[in-house]
Amino acid sequence: MAAHVSDPRPVLADSRSRGNAGAGRAPRIEERLERGGWAVELLRAPAWLFGCAAALRGALYDRGLLSAARVAAPVVSIGNLTAGGSGKTPMAVWLARQLEARGRRVGLLSRGYGAAPGELNDEGRLLAELAPQALAVQDRDRVRGALALIARGADVIVLDDGFQHRRLARDLDLVLVDATRPWGLAGRRAHDAPFLPRGLLREGPDALRRASAVVITRVDQAASAALVELRAELERYAPHAPLACAVHRPTRLRTLAGELRDLATLRGALVDCVSALGSPQAFERTLESLGARLGERRRLPDHHRYVAADLAGLGAAGRTVVTSAKDATKLRELALGLDLVVLDVELELVEGAAPLEALLDALPASQAERERAALHEGLHG
Repeated sequence: MAAHVSDPRPVLADSRSRGNAGAGRAPRIEERLERGGWAVELLRAPAWLFGCAAALRGALYDRGLLSAARVAAPVVSIGNLTAGGSGKTPMAVWLARQLEARGRRVGLLSRGYGAAPGELNDEGRLLAELAPQALAVQDRDRVRGALALIARGADVIVLDDGFQHRRLARDLDLVLVDATRPWGLAGRRAHDAPFLPRGLLREGPDALRRASAVVITRVDQAASAALVELRAELERYAPHAPLACAVHRPTRLRTLAGELRDLATLRGALVDCVSALGSPQAFERTLESLGARLGERRRLPDHHRYVAADLAGLGAAGRTVVTSAKDATKLRELALGLDLVVLDVELELVEGAAPLEALLDALPASQAERERAALHEGLHG
C-alpha cells in the first residue's frame, strides 16, 4: 500500500495526559474549551475569523470560483463538521464492504495524519486489517491520491474526512454527526456552537445542505430527548438528505496475539483503559456498557505515537488493560508484560440503511468499468 508523508493534526492534549477522569491529569482540549474562562474566551476573535474564512471558501466553491477536480471513478466522501472523532473509520469499513459486495474495486483515500515517512498511519493500518481487499493511498493532495488509486485499478474511491476537502469532486457526501457531541462541545446547540479554536466546528451547520446523507453515530450513548432535538436540528439544516442512525457495536475482545476472549469477561471486572482517539469518552462508555469498572483512564492525543512510558503504571495489581483496535496497531511491541486486550467494534446502522444502500447502488461506473463493459459487449455482441 502506498503512503505519503503528511503533517500531523494539531496536538489536542498533553501527550502525557493520564489518570482517572478529572484527577491529576492534563485536560484534553475539548474539556478546557467546555470549562471556559477568560483565556478561552480570548479565542472568540480568531474563531470568528475562522468561521468567516470557512464561509467564504465554501461560497467560492458553491459559485464555481474555486473548481473541483473530477476523476475517472466515483468518489464517496465521509466527513463531519467538527474536529475530533465521529466514527469515520468504522463508516469507511462499512462502505468498503458494501461496495465490495456490489463487485466494485474499492480505493481508500485519506490524508494520513501523523504518518511516518513511507508508512500508513494508525487509521490506515487498521483499515488494512479490516478491509484487506481494498487499495489504500494516503496523500495530503487528495486529487493526486485519487489518480494513484485509479491507476492501481480502483473502481470507486472512499474519501476519508473529505467534507471540507472540496478540491476533489465527489458523487456522494456522507456526513457523520456524533450524537454525544454533535456540534463539537458538549451541551452546545447548532446556533451557538463556536468555530475553531474557541470550539471544534470546522464549518457551520449550514454546510449540511451539501450532504447527500447524514448519519447520526453513537445514538445508543445519547439521551432520547437529546436525539429528538438533534433530529429536528438536522432536518432543518439538511431537509433533503436521508437521515440514518448508527451505533458502534462491540464485536469481540482479543489479545494482541489474536487470542479471543468472551466479552462477558468484562462484566464486573476492574480494568484500566488507554486510548489515543478523537473521542476517548465514547470508547470508555462502550466499555462501561459492557459492565466493566474503569480504573485508570489514560487518554492521549488522537494519532499519538506511543512510547513505552505511555503505558507505565497501567495494569497495577494484575488488572487487565483495554485499548481500541486503532491503538492496537501501535502497541504490539510496547505492551510486553501487560495483560492488554483489544475491544473491536463495528458500525451498525440501526435506522435508515435502505436509503444509504440505494445511494450506493446508484453510483456511476468508473471509466475503466465502462471500457470493460464496452469491450465485453463488442466481443459477445
